[in-house]
Amino acid sequence: MEINERGFSNKALEDFDLIDKAVEEKDQTAYATLMKRYKKAVYFMILKMIRDADDAEDLTMEAFAKAFRNLHRFKKDYTFSTWLFRIATNNTIDFIRKKKLKTMSLNTTLSDDSGNSVTIDIEDDDNNPQDEFIKSQRIEMVRIFVDKLPPKYRKLVQLRYFDELSYEEIAQALEKPLGTVKAQLHRSRELLYEIAAGKEKHI
Repeated sequence: MEINERGFSNKALEDFDLIDKAVEEKDQTAYATLMKRYKKAVYFMILKMIRDADDAEDLTMEAFAKAFRNLHRFKKDYTFSTWLFRIATNNTIDFIRKKKLKTMSLNTTLSDDSGNSVTIDIEDDDNNPQDEFIKSQRIEMVRIFVDKLPPKYRKLVQLRYFDELSYEEIAQALEKPLGTVKAQLHRSRELLYEIAAGKEKHI
């Protein structure tokens, strides 16, 4: 078999099967399995880059949403984990540029499940029109999912992601305790994961 000859691991081959089921059969369990396999790895990779747990959760959600929305374009020239990590990395770099955060080294070399190196490429030049286009595309992609949330959570996500308020500012705006805001935003992210995986009929 060609794939075996090219050295993909059993896990990578299983991912290919899951992707086929997700794309061709709209198998929701396949989406859920892919998310379960890589959610933690993506989260910790992003956390290492930005060192903020709340933002890392947000960016993890965005990475999976974008990956699942474009899953039909995935080509089996490399592993799903490599593709997913690159989506997550590029999304995080866009976030870092926008916030102008100072981070630790972003030249860290990561490894996917097959042991292949996943490099992070960062251009040093200033933001350009392409950056703005990518940002607008990302917002539109997330908004599609946000519109499917119950009103209670939609407002919170609107304030956090689109109005870009801090957790403290959201708490003041809604006159809610900070802990409540964080808990409800965490639940909002969980619902967005489910929507991204095609489970909105259960919400």
